[in-house]
This record gives sequence, C-alpha cells and structure tokens, in this order.
Amino acid sequence: MVTMADVARLSGVSVATVSHVINDTRPVSVRTRAAVLEAIRSSGYVQNTIARSLKTARTNSIGLATSAISNPYFADVMGAIETEAGRRGFTLLLSDTHDDPDQELRVVRALVERRVDGVILAPSPGARDGALAHLAAQRTPTVLIDRLASAAFDQVGVTNAEALAELVGHLADNGHRRIGYVAGLEGLTTSIERLDGYRRGLSAAGLPEDPELVVNGGSEAIRAQAAVRELLHAHDPPTGIVVGNNHMTIGVLRGLAEEGIRVPADVAFVAFDDFEWADLFHPRLTVVAQPSVELGRRAMELMATRLAQPELPPRTVRLEPTFVHRDSCGCR
Repeated sequence: MVTMADVARLSGVSVATVSHVINDTRPVSVRTRAAVLEAIRSSGYVQNTIARSLKTARTNSIGLATSAISNPYFADVMGAIETEAGRRGFTLLLSDTHDDPDQELRVVRALVERRVDGVILAPSPGARDGALAHLAAQRTPTVLIDRLASAAFDQVGVTNAEALAELVGHLADNGHRRIGYVAGLEGLTTSIERLDGYRRGLSAAGLPEDPELVVNGGSEAIRAQAAVRELLHAHDPPTGIVVGNNHMTIGVLRGLAEEGIRVPADVAFVAFDDFEWADLFHPRLTVVAQPSVELGRRAMELMATRLAQPELPPRTVRLEPTFVHRDSCGCR
C-alpha cells in the first residue's frame, strides 16, 4: 500500500509538507503543491480517512436511518439531506429501518460503531426504548426528522394535525357529512397527530365521530388497498375519503378502482403528501404538500449546529405544509 512517505519521496519533499498539502493546514508554494499532487496521482495514494478521524475525533460522516426508502416523500427528503450534507463537507451513510424497532436499533448501533459524527433518524413506533435510548446513552448528536418523537433531541417536522384538519374541513365545506379516514401505522407520531387532526376537522365542522369511518392502512399501499374496502362496505359508506400519507394513496386508489368507484363522481378524495406526478392523475389529486426539500435542509442545518455547539438546548422546528387544490375533491 502506498504511504505518505512514498509520496514524499516521489515529490522530493518532507512527509510534513505532504500532510500540509493533503490537509490544507499550512500554505505551500504552487510548485511544491503541484509536485505533491502529481506524486499522489502517479502513485495512486489514497488518504486513510479512518486513521485521520482517530486524530481529529471526526469522520465528516452522518448516518441517516429512515423507513420506506421507496416512498417518494422520503426519497425527496433524503435527496435534500444529501445535498445539504455534501455542501457542508459531510458524507451520508444511508440505512433502511423498515419501521421495525429491532432493525432500527441494529442500524443505529452500526452507525455509531462506524463513528459517524451524528445520526438523522425518522423514528419507528418503538424507538423511544430502543434506538433513541441508545443514541442518548452514547451521547450521539441526533436529529429526528418527520416524526417528532422526543423533545430531548433536535427534531424537525410539519404541523400534521392542522394540515389534516384542513383536508377534512375542505370536504365538509363541500357538503360531505360522511368522511372516511385511512390512518397510518399505529404508534408513529405522524399517525397520532394526523388522526387527531381528522377528529379536529370533524369537530370544527360539527360532525360526529364514527369509528366505522376510520380504518388502518398501516402506512403501506397493500394494507391501504384492503382498508379502503372496509370503508366502502360499511353500513353507511363515506362520500369523501382522506388518506394519511402518499404510500397509502396508491393503495387506496387501486382499491377504489377495483371496486368500480369513480373519483370524484362517486367519492371525493384528498390526501396527505404530494407527488411529483400527482397532477398527472385523472383526476388530478387534491393534497397537502409537505415541504420535503426544506425538511431535509433544516434537518442537516440542525445537525451542523448541534455539532458546532453541543451545549445548546434541543430545538423543535415545525414547518407549514401547503394545501394544493386540484380535481379529486370534486369541487370547483
């Protein structure tokens, strides 16, 4: 393996000078720098970043642990985190937790063992006693994203309850009195907050709660596809349906099509989360759009601040989603 000493010999300078060129720790003449860089290129020398991290106590890497990497929403968030991390000189290590507390704990332990500088986590329903407890015990700088599970950590998400209540209110304002809801995975803070928003929306519209109108889609397309059939086969089925996230939106739309239900002619449809291609559906989908890029950027911003100022108290940031009015709600 090529060493720094080999590079020094090839370029005719000291090992210290090679180190200064690589780490940019002291000014070096243009001629000397060029000679060192040419020696690095011709020898194939690769800097040992692990050894360097042992000296600096930093690896310039951030662990990102989240679920449903195939989910378009999380894909947008992760893209924004990676862009912001790269801009700040960090490398991102990505792991999928599958929203399973045991897998999540394994992932988090592996990231900590790799000596990442910090972890950005979308916590599972069981994270408090597993991954979050481990991160707290290891004093690992941590930012929670999307799911605001603990004010003991920095965290960033959206105003879930208010946004979901707005969707319900929109259907109620257009005459719907039987409004069904396809809820997300039980135990997720986003699922809890959005269910609360559904109830707030009904209350604000003067509508009673009916347990028959709430079904669990498990935050998955397949489960949501089955769940919407429960709504359609209810004794008094809904005339409007609200869906709690975009993974379930796909399943619900498939379920409605299989039952021969037309949107919005037979049932009005609104959903939480936008798609890049939501306005290409027929009908185009009325949704609440989360600021996914801003979420990712703010998460990395919180992480950078935490690394620079570890003594700061934890911060919770709530961003506002945007109501996007299209055609599936069936109103003008």
